[in-house]
Amino acid sequence: MIWFAQETWPFGSALLLLLALLILEGAGLLFSSSPSSLIDGLLPDLPEGLEGPLGWLHLGKVPFLILLGIFLATFSMSGYAVQAFCQALLGYLFPAWIAVIPAILVGVASVSGLGGLLARVMPSEESTAISEMSLVGRAGIIVQGVARAGVAAQLKLRDIHGRTHYVLVEPDLSDEIFEEGAAVLLVKKKGARYTGIRNPHPELI
Repeated sequence: MIWFAQETWPFGSALLLLLALLILEGAGLLFSSSPSSLIDGLLPDLPEGLEGPLGWLHLGKVPFLILLGIFLATFSMSGYAVQAFCQALLGYLFPAWIAVIPAILVGVASVSGLGGLLARVMPSEESTAISEMSLVGRAGIIVQGVARAGVAAQLKLRDIHGRTHYVLVEPDLSDEIFEEGAAVLLVKKKGARYTGIRNPHPELI
């Protein structure tokens, strides 16, 4: 069987990693914490000048774990397809390093194509540098996770134009905790995250 052949180990490994990511995300939902949101908050911003050349990968527009999942799934499926075709046509399997080449191309193309579709339908976390700072002073609702000192949760809010944003926020005060449904006022931009306090003005939401 090609599923467990030595020549297909990269594709089997990709499937196992994809399964581990799905289990991790599922476990996160049970504990009201999204690993994908936390990982996006930990990832550094792209260095200046790379946003354009790497824009076709939709980094920063679609959660990293989703993009990684798309790559792993299509890389694995296309790799097995190449090896199955090779075995049916030639009677043997390509060496793994040869089969990996078209599989990587398919995986990257899928990230670009499917990631572009997702970027259009998913709510934008942040649009421009100006809008990022303009969100300070606006209030929203915690929709995913529990925020505490050093741990961010996802906050849903609207900008001055009424556009919806989903940002990562943690308490500005170290002893405060924001659970899902808490109304939070953003007071500071801190790297890729924001800090906030409990909203003292409900009319701001």
